Amino acid sequence: MMKRTLTAQDLPALITGIMATLAGIGIARFAYTPLLPAIIQQGWFTASQGAYLGAANLLGYFIGALAAHSLSERFSPRMVMAASFAGIALSFVLCAGAGGFLWFFFWRLISGIAGAILMVVGPSLALAATPPERRTRVGAMVFTGIGFGALLSAFIVPLLLGLSLTVTWGTLGLLCIAAGLLCDWGVAHLASPITASPRGNSPSGVTDVKIIVLLVMGAYALDAIGFVPHTVFWVDYLARENALGNQAASLQWGIFGLGALCGPFMVGALAHRVGWQGGLMIAFAAKAAAVLLPVFSLALLSQSVSSFMVGAMIPGIVALTSGRLAELVGPTAHKKLWGQATAAFAAAQAMAGYAMSALYGTWGSYTPLFAISGLTLVAGLLLVLLSRGVQQRQTHLSAQQLTKHATQHSSKHFTHHGRQ
Repeated sequence: MMKRTLTAQDLPALITGIMATLAGIGIARFAYTPLLPAIIQQGWFTASQGAYLGAANLLGYFIGALAAHSLSERFSPRMVMAASFAGIALSFVLCAGAGGFLWFFFWRLISGIAGAILMVVGPSLALAATPPERRTRVGAMVFTGIGFGALLSAFIVPLLLGLSLTVTWGTLGLLCIAAGLLCDWGVAHLASPITASPRGNSPSGVTDVKIIVLLVMGAYALDAIGFVPHTVFWVDYLARENALGNQAASLQWGIFGLGALCGPFMVGALAHRVGWQGGLMIAFAAKAAAVLLPVFSLALLSQSVSSFMVGAMIPGIVALTSGRLAELVGPTAHKKLWGQATAAFAAAQAMAGYAMSALYGTWGSYTPLFAISGLTLVAGLLLVLLSRGVQQRQTHLSAQQLTKHATQHSSKHFTHHGRQ
């Protein structure tokens, strides 16, 4: 019987993972989003320059995802994570006053690199130190940091902006330092990596494992495209294009943040019932439906369901993909593959962001972008289903080989006794 409840022994792993994801995406990415209008309004940068500063973070995230595994192998993971927290904290503190474009671009790039390193190394360390029977719970909950960051961006940042833009930047830097100190405590108290079984319930064929891993990573890259409209255009789509006003749009961003906080708990419970693979299939189906919903209806209920479910499935699919890869290759090899998956996600996300901005410039409406993203998520679901098909085929072939081997063995045994 699997232990479903968390214990005090899981606290260091949870602290390590949650603080890493809080700083890596929650603060470095999501908390920056509501700062952008204020930066433009106060004349620090033009709207075009502001967009390029956002792109700098995405570019950095791609670089960091590629470098994370090799850095954590070459240097102490604790030191690599501490340096990453320091990089994100400095990116906020040193940008707390108006400065040149290149200065801001450099520090937004650093925040992206550091954020990706934390997103790869933090959850991998947490998973490796957690016993297999509790890995589904811990593996999902470490991504609640993304949700805390989304809530932070929805509620706390606007309050800080009421004081001043400089105070907001500085406070976010201090929050990163606090998160870094907590995470360092967690890393220092982690149990030794558990490597008793190199793989979980993965297929026995190495080639098939590689195919399944590639299909899962391909689906994750498609998820990055599905994630763009709600995280970039949703507020503007509701407030301006559909003339619902800033207040209604802010409410939906708050619901999105609440969903992002609930998502890891939801998929943790789901993974316990149907496994990582089954959870991933359900999550892709739910997210595709939620992204497509605004195309058909913008009633308050439809908006709210779409906001909550997309918010929930953003960290949810991250957690499920991470857990599925760990199940396929084991916690030791997870870090390298998770880095590659994160890099694929970052590349797809950056390209989708630029492409959708260009399409909006051509069409003058966000509605088709939600349709494109929803259909892309359906394609991601198909890849996940295909990966299940490959695994089932391998399991069937393995069972056939075992039966054949057993039959041959009994036949030889029977012949041997008959001759006697």
